[in-house]
Amino acid sequence: MKLTLTILTALLTAPLHAAGVPETKPNIIYILADDLGYGDVQCLNPERGKIKTPCLDKLAAQGMTFTDAHSGSSVCTPTRYGVITGRYAWRSSLQSGVLDGYVEPLIAADRLTVPGLLKQNGYHTAIIGKWHLGYTIEGANKKSGKKEKGEGAPTGAITHDGPVTRGFDEFFGFHHARMMKSVFENDRVTQIIEPVDILPALVKRSSDYIAERSKTGQPFFLYLPLNSPHTPIVPSKEWQGKSGLGDYADFVMQTDWAVGEVLAALDKASVADNTLVLFTSDNGCSPAAKVDKLAAQGHFASADRRGYKADIWEGGHRVPFFARWPGKVKVGSQSNELICHTDLMATCAEILGTKLPDNAGEDSLSLLPALLGRATAPIHEAVVHHSISGRFAIRQSQWKLELCPGSGGWGKPGDAEANKQGLPDVQLYDLSTDIGETKNVQADHSEVVAQLTKLLEQTITNGRSTPGLKQANDAQIIVNKPNTKAPKE
Repeated sequence: MKLTLTILTALLTAPLHAAGVPETKPNIIYILADDLGYGDVQCLNPERGKIKTPCLDKLAAQGMTFTDAHSGSSVCTPTRYGVITGRYAWRSSLQSGVLDGYVEPLIAADRLTVPGLLKQNGYHTAIIGKWHLGYTIEGANKKSGKKEKGEGAPTGAITHDGPVTRGFDEFFGFHHARMMKSVFENDRVTQIIEPVDILPALVKRSSDYIAERSKTGQPFFLYLPLNSPHTPIVPSKEWQGKSGLGDYADFVMQTDWAVGEVLAALDKASVADNTLVLFTSDNGCSPAAKVDKLAAQGHFASADRRGYKADIWEGGHRVPFFARWPGKVKVGSQSNELICHTDLMATCAEILGTKLPDNAGEDSLSLLPALLGRATAPIHEAVVHHSISGRFAIRQSQWKLELCPGSGGWGKPGDAEANKQGLPDVQLYDLSTDIGETKNVQADHSEVVAQLTKLLEQTITNGRSTPGLKQANDAQIIVNKPNTKAPKE
């Protein structure tokens, strides 16, 4: 009987092992920089980048670089929603802009999240850093609709719907940039600290977490959404002046250091070989970095892409993306696959050998075939992009269709100004020959415009962009909005 069970077990697990799924569940670390541009990483922008990023360059050399990776949105909150849920945020109630203040969570309580999935499969899960997906504070008047103002919540303030109710075992961090002084531990504020001390605190807490969890033998998932190099741009004293290019570049260098410290913690804990490390950014570089001044010094934060954070152009959402998994991901490899931040959930599911329910990860596809060098077809048929003002774009192969006349964000011209200039209502670019989106060819390829418009409409109507049962969006989705001024973050 025992022999029969052994044979049966081998038969059941063999397909997973053959597909490259490890017998031992790997630790997973997802590091999300805040407003780090594609061109801010030296190895991605050697000719037009002046900021030294030795730790990120080393990470890239130790694993795989994805050259065509995109955040789910060109601004903060919606991208984070996509990372955690595997679903485009424009399917939620948030159609433009970001969340502000201590407000109702954007992620529904009954929605499966990445940490929730991993927790179901034996992982310990933690978020250390910025949440920015909403939670309320005990005692606040929820019915009034008024947003909390000022520095944030006082010491002792409690939340009952924070990250620990959305799949995480632990939370150490803050809500968003305007409230970062209030540091939460799990469900309450335990300290008030200065913004300049936030990044070092996140690094120390992450290193301690890795050391502690590595002793347990239980696999862990660490989601590390950094505060940097987002505003307030506050490099620590020892990093001030390091770049010779100004505070933003100094802060990028400190961000690079932070990644290096996390990787060093893995080495010290002797768990690096069984840890999948993913590094990326939530959107492109913000104009608040004084991008014109940087460009005058020879540093182009979006490399040769057009636009910056908030925009529908590539500079708004094409981001650095590195993956390291010793023994699984080929050293020094590169993938030109079109991918999106929403892909984390399906990737985790395939690593675990489990299937997602139809009402989870509706826009998530597994990166595992690409990571293992076994992809035989494109991962995505298409990827949908979204700007701060709720403008849509859809990318398929070399074609990118933008359903707005301007930047869809803060870039010039904005949509209203583009209208005044008499620019077409849509933009179509062939990125294979025009990565800088300089020549709108919509008039010459009406069939491509029609085809991509139809594909976008289907993606919206189906409630998903992946195979599975049709799902409902949370709100009515309006593609062709009036050309108004883009909101501030």
